Amino acid sequence: MSRQGHKRRRLSRSSLALLAAVIVGAGGIAIVAESASAGISGRAADVSEVSDVSEVADGSTDIVTATIDCPDVGDRLRDVPAQAKPQVDAKLAELDVQVADAYRKLADGAAAEGPLLGELEKQRGEAIAELSGAIGQAATGAQAPTGLEALRACEMKKASADAAVDQPNAAARQGSGSPRQGSGPARGDFTPITSVRPNVRKPAPAAGASKGSFTARCGRNENGHFNPDNVIVAPGISNGAHHMHDYVGNLSTDAFSTNDSLAAAGTTCTNGDRSTYYWPVLRLRDGRAERDANAPGGGQDGNVGTILRPKQVTIEFKGSPVGRVQAMPRFLRIITGDAKAFTNGTANANASWSCTGFENRQLKDKYPLCPRGSDVVRTFNFQSCWDGRNTDSANHRTHVAFADRNGRCANGFTALPQLVQRIVYSVPPGARFAVDSFPEQLHKPVTDHGDFINVMSDGLMAKAVRCINSGRACR
Repeated sequence: MSRQGHKRRRLSRSSLALLAAVIVGAGGIAIVAESASAGISGRAADVSEVSDVSEVADGSTDIVTATIDCPDVGDRLRDVPAQAKPQVDAKLAELDVQVADAYRKLADGAAAEGPLLGELEKQRGEAIAELSGAIGQAATGAQAPTGLEALRACEMKKASADAAVDQPNAAARQGSGSPRQGSGPARGDFTPITSVRPNVRKPAPAAGASKGSFTARCGRNENGHFNPDNVIVAPGISNGAHHMHDYVGNLSTDAFSTNDSLAAAGTTCTNGDRSTYYWPVLRLRDGRAERDANAPGGGQDGNVGTILRPKQVTIEFKGSPVGRVQAMPRFLRIITGDAKAFTNGTANANASWSCTGFENRQLKDKYPLCPRGSDVVRTFNFQSCWDGRNTDSANHRTHVAFADRNGRCANGFTALPQLVQRIVYSVPPGARFAVDSFPEQLHKPVTDHGDFINVMSDGLMAKAVRCINSGRACR
């Protein structure tokens, strides 16, 4: 992957450990440290190369896992002056690193829960104060944001997660040490798709609806473009996501990408679309060591196992059921879903899970168990209403919105082509799998999310809008 001559900025070099509070005896609790070993994979292993792990899935048992729950400061921001943004982004990333370091200390037995949370609160308070001060200094005649100091305290949160399972031949493949599953997901995070009732509702198209579509063929990341960066949320910061991303479209996307560098880069899309489309990788929790076994975003952040290459990726833009759509502004950024939904709550959760042949049944908080011959499907329906002014916002959410249940945008918002990403995977029957996540999110399905930066040329976007508004299906 291209680094465009930039020097990667690292905030920390700590290996993370995930914590399992295991119920023993009559209500006793023991803290077990699980070393997470799992860089960048130039090529994800094919499913055919993975051994049957159905015994792992069937033989695992739910335990209770401790995680650290901290308020999401970035989600509370509404107005960040442009000159303060680099410092604010750096401080938000520092808050994520502080949580990671807290995991390491607790797992190593270096601190008890009470003192650990106290030290974390102190660190967060200092970072939040610097963040608030930067905003206040940059905002002419304005005060620093109030109320952020109340977000400094964290607490322990318990959740169900499966016990770690070692694969007997994994250590030999890695050379030293046995990679382990890490914490999560739990047995309760999976459900048979056949047990879900049909739940997909689509508004009936009104007169004048834009019924067309525009599809970009951008491949399945055959070129192996992976990194743990997030240029939208943490620009200029290496490993800002703390989990590995899969990319299609723009060939150069990393933490240091700019509008100019994205516009000048190549693309995997056959129609010349230079937009960047990315999402967390999906892994088999098979105990095997990927090539990111010792790298940030991979094993160092508790993301372990074989990275699954998508069987199919569909990038489609759709219309509005109530009227015409307008062109997206170039360099519009949209995030759908919430990478921290397990601790933040599900208000912004949006990714859907299903199986081929059953896509009228969608799940947000469960992974699907698909019948034999059916594949796992992830679907991201992006926000399609725009405020008409901003290509991004301080919390990366308020400049865009979802249409209401009838397909209408709120007052002050304009209907845009709706991006729908559909990603299909072949998963061995009975295999346990999970999406990459921040360590404290325990690989919960509700944390799945998708990211998009529009880098279409004005001409290509105009073509997409014409196709959609005229009712044609174009590529």
